[in-house]
Amino acid sequence: MIARLIDGRTSSDIVSCTVDTPVRDAIGLLASKRIGALPIMEGGKVAGIFSERDVIYRLASEGDACLARKVGEVMTSPPITVERSASVLEALALMTRRRIRHLPVVEGDTMCGFISIGDLVKARLDQIEHEAEAMREYITHA
Repeated sequence: MIARLIDGRTSSDIVSCTVDTPVRDAIGLLASKRIGALPIMEGGKVAGIFSERDVIYRLASEGDACLARKVGEVMTSPPITVERSASVLEALALMTRRRIRHLPVVEGDTMCGFISIGDLVKARLDQIEHEAEAMREYITHA
Protein backbone atom coordinates (compact mmCIF):
# COMPACT_ATOMS: atom_id res chain seq x y z
CA MET A 1 0.00 0.00 0.00
CA ILE A 2 1.06 3.54 -0.69
CA ALA A 3 0.23 4.38 2.94
CA ARG A 4 3.17 2.23 4.07
CA LEU A 5 5.52 4.10 1.75
CA ILE A 6 4.70 7.47 3.21
CA ASP A 7 4.37 6.42 6.85
CA GLY A 8 7.03 8.20 8.83
CA ARG A 9 7.21 11.06 6.36
CA THR A 10 5.71 14.35 7.43
CA SER A 11 4.06 17.00 5.31
CA SER A 12 7.05 19.22 6.05
CA ASP A 13 9.19 16.66 4.16
CA ILE A 14 7.32 17.50 0.94
CA VAL A 15 9.13 20.09 -1.13
CA SER A 16 6.53 22.20 -2.92
CA CYS A 17 5.79 25.71 -4.08
CA THR A 18 2.76 27.82 -4.89
CA VAL A 19 1.18 28.80 -8.19
CA ASP A 20 2.67 32.30 -7.74
CA THR A 21 6.28 31.12 -7.51
CA PRO A 22 8.40 32.37 -10.44
CA VAL A 23 9.54 29.56 -12.75
CA ARG A 24 13.16 30.61 -12.18
CA ASP A 25 12.77 30.03 -8.42
CA ALA A 26 11.03 26.68 -8.92
CA ILE A 27 13.89 25.53 -11.18
CA GLY A 28 16.32 26.61 -8.47
CA LEU A 29 14.40 24.50 -5.97
CA LEU A 30 14.48 21.45 -8.26
CA ALA A 31 18.22 21.87 -8.70
CA SER A 32 19.11 22.57 -5.06
CA LYS A 33 17.05 19.64 -3.76
CA ARG A 34 18.13 17.39 -6.69
CA ILE A 35 14.53 16.39 -7.43
CA GLY A 36 12.60 16.04 -10.67
CA ALA A 37 9.21 17.51 -9.78
CA LEU A 38 7.28 19.64 -7.31
CA PRO A 39 3.65 19.58 -6.30
CA ILE A 40 2.21 23.05 -6.83
CA MET A 41 -0.14 24.22 -4.12
CA GLU A 42 -3.04 26.68 -4.19
CA GLY A 43 -5.38 27.20 -1.28
CA GLY A 44 -4.00 24.18 0.57
CA LYS A 45 -4.69 21.82 -2.34
CA VAL A 46 -2.56 20.38 -5.12
CA ALA A 47 -3.18 22.51 -8.19
CA GLY A 48 -0.62 20.88 -10.46
CA ILE A 49 2.83 19.40 -10.89
CA PHE A 50 5.92 21.24 -12.09
CA SER A 51 8.57 18.94 -13.50
CA GLU A 52 11.77 18.96 -15.50
CA ARG A 53 9.68 18.18 -18.55
CA ASP A 54 7.64 21.36 -18.06
CA VAL A 55 10.90 23.33 -17.99
CA ILE A 56 12.20 21.73 -21.17
CA TYR A 57 8.95 22.14 -23.10
CA ARG A 58 8.64 25.82 -22.14
CA LEU A 59 12.27 26.62 -22.86
CA ALA A 60 11.90 24.99 -26.28
CA SER A 61 8.74 26.93 -27.11
CA GLU A 62 9.36 30.29 -25.38
CA GLY A 63 13.05 30.53 -24.67
CA ASP A 64 14.26 32.08 -21.43
CA ALA A 65 11.21 34.38 -21.29
CA CYS A 66 9.41 31.54 -19.53
CA LEU A 67 11.70 31.93 -16.52
CA ALA A 68 9.87 35.09 -15.43
CA ARG A 69 6.43 33.47 -15.64
CA LYS A 70 4.56 32.07 -12.65
CA VAL A 71 4.65 28.31 -12.11
CA GLY A 72 0.85 28.28 -12.20
CA GLU A 73 1.03 29.32 -15.86
CA VAL A 74 3.36 26.52 -16.95
CA MET A 75 2.65 23.58 -14.62
CA THR A 76 0.91 20.40 -15.66
CA SER A 77 -2.66 20.66 -14.47
CA PRO A 78 -4.90 19.13 -13.29
CA PRO A 79 -2.58 16.90 -11.29
CA ILE A 80 -2.81 13.15 -11.55
CA THR A 81 -2.97 11.86 -7.99
CA VAL A 82 -3.16 8.56 -6.17
CA GLU A 83 -5.13 7.76 -3.04
CA ARG A 84 -3.24 6.82 0.10
CA SER A 85 -5.15 3.50 0.09
CA ALA A 86 -3.95 2.48 -3.40
CA SER A 87 -1.58 -0.43 -3.90
CA VAL A 88 1.95 -0.05 -5.20
CA LEU A 89 0.95 -1.96 -8.35
CA GLU A 90 -2.02 0.37 -8.95
CA ALA A 91 0.27 3.39 -8.66
CA LEU A 92 2.88 1.83 -10.96
CA ALA A 93 0.18 1.04 -13.52
CA LEU A 94 -1.11 4.62 -13.35
CA MET A 95 2.37 6.06 -13.82
CA THR A 96 3.05 3.74 -16.75
CA ARG A 97 -0.28 4.46 -18.43
CA ARG A 98 0.03 8.24 -18.01
CA ARG A 99 3.80 8.34 -18.66
CA ILE A 100 4.62 10.23 -15.47
CA ARG A 101 7.25 9.80 -12.78
CA HIS A 102 5.77 11.58 -9.75
CA LEU A 103 2.44 11.39 -7.95
CA PRO A 104 0.92 13.42 -5.14
CA VAL A 105 -0.63 11.07 -2.60
CA VAL A 106 -4.00 12.33 -1.41
CA GLU A 107 -6.54 11.52 1.22
CA GLY A 108 -9.70 13.20 0.04
CA ASP A 109 -8.61 16.69 -1.04
CA THR A 110 -5.55 16.78 1.20
CA MET A 111 -2.07 15.93 -0.05
CA CYS A 112 -0.36 13.65 2.45
CA GLY A 113 2.65 12.57 0.42
CA PHE A 114 4.56 12.82 -2.83
CA ILE A 115 6.09 9.71 -4.39
CA SER A 116 8.32 8.97 -7.33
CA ILE A 117 8.56 5.97 -9.58
CA GLY A 118 11.81 5.16 -7.76
CA ASP A 119 9.91 4.88 -4.47
CA LEU A 120 7.46 2.45 -6.06
CA VAL A 121 10.10 0.34 -7.80
CA LYS A 122 12.04 0.02 -4.55
CA ALA A 123 8.88 -0.99 -2.66
CA ARG A 124 8.03 -3.57 -5.31
CA LEU A 125 11.55 -5.03 -5.29
CA ASP A 126 11.46 -5.24 -1.48
CA GLN A 127 8.12 -7.05 -1.69
CA ILE A 128 9.43 -9.52 -4.29
CA GLU A 129 12.53 -10.19 -2.18
CA HIS A 130 10.36 -10.77 0.90
CA GLU A 131 8.14 -13.20 -1.03
CA ALA A 132 11.18 -15.05 -2.39
CA GLU A 133 12.65 -15.36 1.10
CA ALA A 134 9.33 -16.69 2.44
CA MET A 135 9.26 -19.26 -0.38
CA ARG A 136 12.85 -20.34 0.38
CA GLU A 137 11.94 -20.74 4.06
CA TYR A 138 8.87 -22.76 3.16
CA ILE A 139 10.82 -25.06 0.84
CA THR A 140 13.64 -25.52 3.35
CA HIS A 141 11.30 -26.45 6.18
CA ALA A 142 8.66 -28.41 4.25
